[in-house]
Amino acid sequence: MQIREKIKSLLALKCVTITKLAQLMSEKTGKPYNFQKISHKLRLNRLTLEEAYIIADILGYNLEFIEKKNN
Repeated sequence: MQIREKIKSLLALKCVTITKLAQLMSEKTGKPYNFQKISHKLRLNRLTLEEAYIIADILGYNLEFIEKKNN
């Protein structure tokens, strides 16, 4: 699953629009975000890891890397 589909699924589960996400990201970071900017980043797979962490936090999730277990 691409990051775009995953984030859109999580947004739908939390009943949060991209416009609302942009507003919350702007409030949290102090950087300007809007519907077009986030849509563009998602469409082109240009979301930064920092932005992914911010989105996860806003939606109430942890984003973490888990080491694979070697069998």
